Amino acid sequence: MDQKKITALRMERQHFIARANEEEYTALYRDLQPGQNVYWNGFGQPPTLSFRADFDDIEFNRARQKERRLIKGRFSGGTLGWIVPEDLELFLALYQKPLKAPNNAQRLLLHLIETAGPLNIQQMKEETGLLVKEITPALHRLQEAFLIYEDQYDGAWDRGWYLFGEAFPDVDPNRYTRADALKIVLQRFAYRFVHFTAAMAKSFYRLPEKEIKLAAGALEAEGIFVSADGGYMLRSDALLLEEYTPAPMHFVCAIHRNDPLYKVDEPQLKVWVKALTEGLPYDCEPLQYLLIDGEFRGASVGHFRNGPYDLNDIICDLPDAESRKQEILDAVTAVNYGKVPLRFMGTTI
Repeated sequence: MDQKKITALRMERQHFIARANEEEYTALYRDLQPGQNVYWNGFGQPPTLSFRADFDDIEFNRARQKERRLIKGRFSGGTLGWIVPEDLELFLALYQKPLKAPNNAQRLLLHLIETAGPLNIQQMKEETGLLVKEITPALHRLQEAFLIYEDQYDGAWDRGWYLFGEAFPDVDPNRYTRADALKIVLQRFAYRFVHFTAAMAKSFYRLPEKEIKLAAGALEAEGIFVSADGGYMLRSDALLLEEYTPAPMHFVCAIHRNDPLYKVDEPQLKVWVKALTEGLPYDCEPLQYLLIDGEFRGASVGHFRNGPYDLNDIICDLPDAESRKQEILDAVTAVNYGKVPLRFMGTTI
């Protein structure tokens, strides 16, 4: 396989080369669900696919939240995410975690919502006498079981919790098996990433690698996927790449740690950045990863804070990093509210 072609087609499909209009973005968002907001500083904010839209996608998704065209749930490994409601049955099949032995707090809250809901957390506290630190984990577990639904249609804290069946009476929880649901999302995933390994899909979806391999194998048996270099791709893309001419790429984007491009390679990127920061005498947690011409080649490092982060350095493994210094600084500054890093490749700026 030609990795340059795969990288270029991946960047094209994810709209880094030509930004997406609203119709293209809506399709892209569906394929990369569940959507998440900016890592660390995005609490209460709408989800985003940074650098991919030719409009303000945070405001676009804020409107979709308000109109319930994006709904909140606990999906990948219990993490919060936003999906389009027409895919609710699909993600329920993938992520529902049945509650077989509820504890006292879970039983009490479920009964309360059944009889008196919808309720917010303060009302639950007043009705039950439970502490917020007892209520919150119980709600999260009931949410993972798809027994209740948190109606967060804006950034406000005071939001109602409903019985899932009352919020979505037309949803059939048995429409898909997990295997069938996985086959559907893997085809979307393959289209946007072009070539992927089971480990990449596991990192993104937080589902067992064994199940991913079984689903990919079934798609291969059906003639939809082909195996290639230890991974999989759409058969149609294998044919397309034979005649594909990569578009020239020259860009730098500082990618946050909830971004799909980061999430698919998170285990490898953590190891890679640790080697680059080994022995630095200042805080060097990776804040953003530098996507340079379609590949991760560096990171801004420092310390997360509520407010502007400590931007202690920019590390990079490009052989010609100095020649792109200003591009890289501009990209990092743009996502850190104008704050400039203290160093570039260990040298004080």
